[in-house]
Amino acid sequence: MIKKIKLAVLFLSFALMAKAQPFIHPGILHSRDELERMKKAVAAREEPIYSGYEVFIQNPVSQSTYKMQGPMTTVGRNPTVGQGVYDTDANAAHQNAVMWAISGDKAYADKAIEILNAWSSKLRSVTGKDAVLMAGLGPFKMVNAAEIIRYTNAGWKEADIRQTERHFKEVIYPVIKNYAPFANGNWDAAAMKTVMAIAVFCNDRPMFNDVLKYYTNGHGNGALRHYVINEEGQIQESGRDQGHTQLGIGMLAECSEIAWHQGLNLYGYADNRLLKGFEYVAKFNLGKEVPFVETLDHTGKYHHLTIARQDRGPFRAVYEQVYNHYVKRVGLQARFTQQAAEKVRPEGPGKPGADHPGYGTLFFTQTTGLESVHGKTVPAAPAGIIADAKPSGIELCWVEPVGAVSYTVKRAEKPGGPYRIVAQNNTAAKYTDTSTRPGKLYYYQITASNEQGESKNSEEAAVSAGLPLPWKQTDIGTVLQPGFTQFNGKEFMLNASGMGIDSLADSFHYAAVPFNGKSEISFRYVPQLSSQFSSFGIAVRAGTAANAAQVSLSIFPGKTDQVELPEWQVRFSSRIKPGTANQVINTIKDLPETAVTYGRMTGYYWLRLKCEGKKVKAFVSADGKEWTEAGITEITFSKGLIGLFAASGMPNSTVIKFDNVLGK
Repeated sequence: MIKKIKLAVLFLSFALMAKAQPFIHPGILHSRDELERMKKAVAAREEPIYSGYEVFIQNPVSQSTYKMQGPMTTVGRNPTVGQGVYDTDANAAHQNAVMWAISGDKAYADKAIEILNAWSSKLRSVTGKDAVLMAGLGPFKMVNAAEIIRYTNAGWKEADIRQTERHFKEVIYPVIKNYAPFANGNWDAAAMKTVMAIAVFCNDRPMFNDVLKYYTNGHGNGALRHYVINEEGQIQESGRDQGHTQLGIGMLAECSEIAWHQGLNLYGYADNRLLKGFEYVAKFNLGKEVPFVETLDHTGKYHHLTIARQDRGPFRAVYEQVYNHYVKRVGLQARFTQQAAEKVRPEGPGKPGADHPGYGTLFFTQTTGLESVHGKTVPAAPAGIIADAKPSGIELCWVEPVGAVSYTVKRAEKPGGPYRIVAQNNTAAKYTDTSTRPGKLYYYQITASNEQGESKNSEEAAVSAGLPLPWKQTDIGTVLQPGFTQFNGKEFMLNASGMGIDSLADSFHYAAVPFNGKSEISFRYVPQLSSQFSSFGIAVRAGTAANAAQVSLSIFPGKTDQVELPEWQVRFSSRIKPGTANQVINTIKDLPETAVTYGRMTGYYWLRLKCEGKKVKAFVSADGKEWTEAGITEITFSKGLIGLFAASGMPNSTVIKFDNVLGK
């Protein structure tokens, strides 16, 4: 019977893969049509593309005679290990690949292949405090080079292609797979664009959809509406300096261009929020004033009172792409973005290092006028589905496919179906399912349609309509923002504010089940959290009063002299009677490197609280297999609640995820 179940699951996986939306290649920054457009425009000396080409071809790394500087086994950032070596070779790989597409000269393709093969066969690790930036910037150029070479008949051997796929997924991707919610938003953006590029090159649909969901609804500063924080277009880093604001929105635009080539209108998400950000930044850097509101970011570390004038004026090479999309491709207005693009045209390299592709005049100038996107082909499948349980029902939203006219929403009560239609001819890229039952887990798929036909099914999205029984959720004590918990069948996601387990009065969000004197709960923390002030764990409580008797096992950010580097530790504590002071029973410091790197909770970690009568035992584990006792104490109550808690430790809320939640 077990073998039959496993075979059924395997066949279901194959069936879902077969029905999945295929990727379009080349389909990262450069589509086949756009490579051909560049080639024809350069041959015809068409302006302004040819002026952009003249700037491009003058760069030493655009030459087939370029002498490779690497490869190396390790590269890193902060401390620097071969950063300039890698980034220069990455620029050369990308630019030689583009030159191959433009000129047809095999020497350029051979140079790109030489660089790709050398680095993919030798590089083993990306290190340093800023490893996310190291892996998110230069490698983006490498993946773009690989995509062009692979899909333009350049003679790249299949064995070398497979080696490069493994390299991207096993060396680069692990560094950036959780993005960078602990940092300013440009870190997230760097990680997102490169994860998205790897997903396309490696034909990994789940990876691709994960990026889309983070871009549209992630908990870090780089998620679109966390980076472009309001309708006026203010940027999360506008109070920091103008160089980083341009860096961040430029990379979000690169994500949008990739999505566009895969048939998805990420550019238009949230009522063209990205364009509003570009207009705000361009306007200010053109010397005009813009509105600014005081803002605290989602890490709690960056509090800006006024707009920054540092680096005001110099324009990064990010405007041609965005101008050409919004104005020339889809016919919107972008007054200040257009002025910025015209001011630096022809656009040069994306300095410094490998921060941007640059050369937008060559890469992105549209020559055919307004692009008709409606009804040309069957739309791509909707992607990046977000499913939220609300009192009114389950709210769904998604990234709309280019050219979609209407949507069909389907629902199932188990993974893989069978599915039934719950909505048809839905014209918006959102839908609220009001026919759900509280506490029940549902699965959704969505298709898009236009006059040419209906798309393939979207990926499957799961969510519980409120927590499954007997789980309940509540805020404990005084919190600045109401919390909530979502469950998708695998993970509990706690969105919480509050200051945590305090001496006399607690404040946090709590998801719990009834406690009757003999209970046990364990979980695995799922990285990464955004706030370095967060605390989270398991608590057994006599009730929901802020000063209730309790025993808790928590992950806590011990203070240090550097706000960026808290001393993460485990705390086992108890409040024996209501209203008395909470006492720390035991503290475990020096958490393993598998869980904490450079003061960040970057890896998985397990906690367990076991209650037997009056005795409560605490355990911790680095791998979920070998458990270490973290303390023993006694409680004075026999009934109450036991469950998961989270607190942001700052005015803003934070998101913390738990999986492998087991109780008895």
